[in-house]
Amino acid sequence: MYRLSLLAALAAALFLTSCDSEEQRISSAALPEDWQPDDAKVYIPEPDEEGFTWQTEQFADIKILRYQIPDWESLSLQQRKLVYYLVEAGLAGREIIQDQNYRHNLTIRRALENIYENYSGDRNTKGWKRFETYLKRVWFSNGIHHHYSNAKFLPAFSKDYFDELCADTGTELSDEVLAALFDPAVDAKKVEQDPDKGLVEGSAVNFYDPDLTTQEAEEYLASVAPKNKRTPVSTSLNSKLVRGEDGKVTERRYRVGEMYSEALEEVVHWLKLAESVAENDKQASALRQLIKYYQTGDLETWDLYNIAWVKAVEGDIDYIQGFVEVYNDPLGYTGSFENIVQIKDFDASERMQVMMENAQWFEDRMPFMEQHKKENVVGITYNVVNVAGEAGDASPSTPIGVNLPNANWIRTMYGSKSVSLGNILEAYDKASGPGMIDEFAYNEEEAERARQYGSLAGKLHTALHEVIGHASGALEEGVGTPKETIKSYASTIEEGRADLIALYFIMDSMMVKLGLVESMDVGKAEYDGYIRNGLLTQLRRLELGEDIEEAHMRNRAWVSRWVLEAGAADTVIAEVKRDGKTFYHIRDYKKLRTLFGELLREVQRIKSQGDYDAARNLVENYGVKVDQTLHKEVLDRTAKLGIAPYGGFINPRLVANEGEDGEITDVRVEYPDDFARQMMEYKEKYSFLPDYN
Repeated sequence: MYRLSLLAALAAALFLTSCDSEEQRISSAALPEDWQPDDAKVYIPEPDEEGFTWQTEQFADIKILRYQIPDWESLSLQQRKLVYYLVEAGLAGREIIQDQNYRHNLTIRRALENIYENYSGDRNTKGWKRFETYLKRVWFSNGIHHHYSNAKFLPAFSKDYFDELCADTGTELSDEVLAALFDPAVDAKKVEQDPDKGLVEGSAVNFYDPDLTTQEAEEYLASVAPKNKRTPVSTSLNSKLVRGEDGKVTERRYRVGEMYSEALEEVVHWLKLAESVAENDKQASALRQLIKYYQTGDLETWDLYNIAWVKAVEGDIDYIQGFVEVYNDPLGYTGSFENIVQIKDFDASERMQVMMENAQWFEDRMPFMEQHKKENVVGITYNVVNVAGEAGDASPSTPIGVNLPNANWIRTMYGSKSVSLGNILEAYDKASGPGMIDEFAYNEEEAERARQYGSLAGKLHTALHEVIGHASGALEEGVGTPKETIKSYASTIEEGRADLIALYFIMDSMMVKLGLVESMDVGKAEYDGYIRNGLLTQLRRLELGEDIEEAHMRNRAWVSRWVLEAGAADTVIAEVKRDGKTFYHIRDYKKLRTLFGELLREVQRIKSQGDYDAARNLVENYGVKVDQTLHKEVLDRTAKLGIAPYGGFINPRLVANEGEDGEITDVRVEYPDDFARQMMEYKEKYSFLPDYN
């Protein structure tokens, strides 16, 4: 262990100093690297003209941002209490996602936090800074696998240095956990997307016992598939598949009294308080159903909750909570815990109301086969909202738009809710600079169009994607749900389908007639940005040699590469080499829109007919592999800019003031600016689960 050699080196240094022989004084460079003094540059935050710091730090491939809650004081005390209770309910369940992501995550996180809190040694060494960075990455990703690429990230510090940290703080970890930390071959990927490698066998995610096979899981899920195809429950949405004592596959439900009970009991406590101050009866009714769902684990109750939640549209406060998105499940069944608490932005929502009101117009003009269109689009609700707090799979890395519920039959019969997270988008805009556009735009005309219209184009794309995209289309009679038919490709096909709908309509003249844009330059800016990202800039999110794994990255790749190839004969998109750099120049926006429409028609057919082979061919041929020469070029160009490719957020802190009787008299907002401090505060307040569940 290096600890002994370090002590010996220090003793030698003292001896040589006492001999007053300056030239023989020990050099810090002679120490093992982890024990050398840290000389890395420190990120210096820059506040805006109003004194608010939007970006607080940057490490690894991550930048830490902050967001504000506008017009907090305009809320009534009842509304502020409702927001506070809902935020607390989410934070109470924050550890669930960490355990869902990987069975050893809670053990590892707590060991690292113990070291961070109690280490008595030198905290100004390279090793310590590397340790801090690793811990921050674990916090950010809710585990030891990258939040986006799904690949395990390894510590930059040595095993010997970690041994010293553990010895100093009395931290003990099993050989199995140490292997998970330091052995790159152990549980290397959170979610395996390649069916040939074994979707379940190759995934570290904690939705399946480690010894279960893909075949066993799929056979079990097929055996419990709902017989009612008209209103099917979301099979295994809230459970882990395990091997029972009899050797057969069974489920452990996420509910009070079973799996994650300790955390869910706290979640229920805060939801009951939220229900007591609900804005109206419909909102209260939905909260009661959510509470019942957590208490029973019953999936029919989950459906009843979603129906009640979709109908509760009158209030100013709303929320997303539950085991919702299935991206982290290689088979696409089990949902990850998340919580987003929202306050309606009335002005911004009113501006977008016209899109919601014209949903049927968009559906009627989809380039789908007629049998794949919805006859009646019902119950679409769209709002721009300001986030008041996030937790679980939505924090620190957050979505910018959401459309729920995910059950197709509920969307068809009762409608859906879509939201764009306005203050999150604002924070990203405030913290961003022009560097990426200047580096990758084909020419100054394209760069200026991005600077002038890029922000609006992005917001409209998100709105069209969530409001019109996910709410559109119909399955053919008798075709199963996408997770049953196109299986592991369901998520990327659905996200690509919604993207294509946004791309198809953002260049429609109807956007001008509806008053959403002043000119088609907004659509051109979105086309430029989408192709630039899909073919070039998103590659900076991958390590050299990696395939594309994440569903959204895959869909941007297969959409962009397909239209590039399909339009090659007419050079709709030109690949340009200039000064050793690659650029993509759209030469014909109208033809590109036509190509987006052709691909959209095929993607909708794939979903509507459940064509697994076509889904696999599209994704695998266009959305996975990366040109290594181009990838290296992108990495070299972006490295010079010093801009982290990923961002996430420190949450505002809601503080309840209580009177002598214990009743809340006010809830105020504070804006913390230290990511590590917030994570350690959360450790103290919201650690309810055992190490293993």
